[in-house]
Amino acid sequence: MTSKRNYVGSQNALVLTGGGARAAYQVGVLSAITKFVPRNHGIPFPILCGTSAGAINSTALGCYASCFHLGVKKLEWVWKNLDTSKIYHSNVQGVFGHISRGMLASFQADYANKLPRSLLNNAPLRGLLNQVMDFKRIDHNILRGYLSAVSVTASSYSTGDSISFYQSSDDILPWQRAKRSGQSSQLNSEHLMASAAIPMVFPSIKIKNQHFGDGSVHQLSPLSPAIHLGAKRIFVIGVDQPKEPLHASENNPHPPTTATIAGHLLDSIFADTMNSDLERMSRINSTLDLIPAKKKEKVEGLQHIDSFVINPSHDFNAIAVNYYDELPLPVRLLLRSMGINNDAESSIISYLLFDKNFCSELIKLGFEDAMEKENQIKHFLNLYQVK
Repeated sequence: MTSKRNYVGSQNALVLTGGGARAAYQVGVLSAITKFVPRNHGIPFPILCGTSAGAINSTALGCYASCFHLGVKKLEWVWKNLDTSKIYHSNVQGVFGHISRGMLASFQADYANKLPRSLLNNAPLRGLLNQVMDFKRIDHNILRGYLSAVSVTASSYSTGDSISFYQSSDDILPWQRAKRSGQSSQLNSEHLMASAAIPMVFPSIKIKNQHFGDGSVHQLSPLSPAIHLGAKRIFVIGVDQPKEPLHASENNPHPPTTATIAGHLLDSIFADTMNSDLERMSRINSTLDLIPAKKKEKVEGLQHIDSFVINPSHDFNAIAVNYYDELPLPVRLLLRSMGINNDAESSIISYLLFDKNFCSELIKLGFEDAMEKENQIKHFLNLYQVK
């Protein structure tokens, strides 16, 4: 009988990007991949790297690396039963009380113990993470050979560096590069809270003596953690999506509102650096292919890395407007004060819409997109060998 450990794809890495509620799409893609892997088989990605909401999904998979089906099923159950109150305070007191306290805090003296300011308070997320995550299982899965490493990337507001907190076997050493580094850590909910702290929307998190926010900020090389952790093949579930204007019939659209610009900036943070890094890696691969085999051995620090990228086939923003009314009234009033309503072409709605119906539709979209690429995915992950 074949061992349940990963006997193929030991250098496969899964890279999950950020995007708030949009990360439900990742679960749909992963759900499709379970159709290609036998039940009770270990995860086909022993190297897991996540940023922002993607860090939550990847770490959850790491907790259940010994059974890929079970890990994905648990993730899917959580996303399909979400509501905003499980992620951030969404009642009147929670929304406007939090903003009021933040405004009053600005009048405090410099020596006062100030709390981080933000648009929303995502304290409920910490409770949810501690409820559904068993972080002790990560070490257990590493020792049993189902998992090689898990990485969670956050941005240090104190230094401006991108820090990848990773948990792995002892043979993987910390790294230091320009504006980014890898630090060996015992991962916990605070690392995930830090990585998922969307700029200005959710409060920063203090880890040791530094304040951290969303890992997509300052992340100049999203593929770097996976490569440092030993990946030879990188499977990326991204958020780069086709633009589907809400008002396509307008010949002379109005100038973008502040909310539209803010959403555009968030989209750039979560998608643009990944596209640039993939392009850079492709150029390096092409350059290495031109080097004769005998001389290639002398090239230090560079290696050929294969990648597979799957992105949404539809615009999350166009889907989100159909579920705008599912947002709690206080949240809608807050968004309306910023010029965001169900007619606004701002992607901010899709980041904050932690609603089970919206998330279920994204999961369905991810599943369908991945099933359309079944043969390519099987080939890339060597899943034809898995029995």
